[in-house]
Amino acid sequence: VGTTHVIDMGGKDAFIHYENENRAHMLLPDGTLFHGIWMLLDDGYKVEWKDGPTGSWKLDHSPGAIDYVDASGAVRGRISRIDFGDPESLAA
Repeated sequence: VGTTHVIDMGGKDAFIHYENENRAHMLLPDGTLFHGIWMLLDDGYKVEWKDGPTGSWKLDHSPGAIDYVDASGAVRGRISRIDFGDPESLAA
């Protein structure tokens, strides 16, 4: 909470800012911006984007890597860094 995950999606970055305990914002590499509500699940978390789809995710880790994994088990991106705050101004 209060951080932004920078996700490497095949050489292009996506940004997910977790504003507080229930608000999230995502900027995709193509410039699409989503805002929504996120919640913890027993085995991951879910985001209901008000202007997009609902997504369920897990974070999977291996030595030196943390990956975003979708509900089907496919790796969708790797965290390249975690920034404090909202440097991309996604919540604005």
